[in-house]
Amino acid sequence: MTHVEATYIMPIRRSRLEDLDELTDYLRRLSGNVEELVVIDGSPPGVFEAHAEVWGPFVRHVPVDPGLATPMGKVGGVLTGVRLAGHERIVIADDDVRYDPESLARVVSTLDKAHVVRPQNYFDPLPWHARWDTARSLLNRLSGGDWPGTLGVRRSALLATGGYDGGAMFENLELVRTVRAAGGTEAVPLDLFVARRPPDARHFFSQRIRQAYDEFARPFRLGVFLALLPLVAFLAARGRWITLALSTGAAVALAEAGRRRGGGEAVFPATSSLLAPTWLAERAVCAWLALGARLLYGGVPYRGSVLRLAATPMRELRRRHGRAIQEEGALREAGS
Repeated sequence: MTHVEATYIMPIRRSRLEDLDELTDYLRRLSGNVEELVVIDGSPPGVFEAHAEVWGPFVRHVPVDPGLATPMGKVGGVLTGVRLAGHERIVIADDDVRYDPESLARVVSTLDKAHVVRPQNYFDPLPWHARWDTARSLLNRLSGGDWPGTLGVRRSALLATGGYDGGAMFENLELVRTVRAAGGTEAVPLDLFVARRPPDARHFFSQRIRQAYDEFARPFRLGVFLALLPLVAFLAARGRWITLALSTGAAVALAEAGRRRGGGEAVFPATSSLLAPTWLAERAVCAWLALGARLLYGGVPYRGSVLRLAATPMRELRRRHGRAIQEEGALREAGS
């Protein structure tokens, strides 16, 4: 079996021991497809030890480096894995992401041309809430691509910047912005699809306000979502039902256009395009709730703490990192 020359990093943190059969089967298969598989486990001791017993024979299972612990715990796990990685090309993936050999190989090969790669996730299977949330992905595919639970990144790019801010709620955006601000390039292949297991309905609902809070990192989008609710209320109060109907149809059409980009109709259901208006209504409400959390608490509650930062503005990251990636490359060439 061919091994992809890369390091696959899976940060995980579970507060209690859960059914591991499906994830264990995936990790066992994955270990045959990638040269180095590292699980960075931030779970409490009893859960960590149970994970180590099951996964130890075929993965490198290690705790988060205490010196790299961050408010957004996933970031500490990623940075621990990057420090330990034995390969330049790295795939970072949440524990609900499911690569097949083809998509894994393509992400890794794309890292030969870019410093960071953002593939596109799709839910498999598709319970009702995943079908609903897929509408978000379809609309995002029209505006620069969706934000998945996995990225490909060059190890040297992250090391050149010293890592990325572990206090940012929108951690994948923070990573990509940091690499780009340092002079790196990003690839967003809209036809590179990677499966993802959906959360249960309870966890899905717990994410609504937190995901809306992410838009503080993109003020224009936040403004659009905040404007939706007053606009709909105004049109309804004026009896502009035709305008509302046309707007609803436009949302469906835009989502369908996103579904068809890059051959997305192969993995995204058409019913999710029809659900785009309801997803927009959800985000409009949750945007106001996120704003309320910002005003009341100073940020969004997350695992017993409050995180204020959604993601660092690009201008600030450029000031911090300049062209660190090119400078690091020049130093390596001078030393070789």
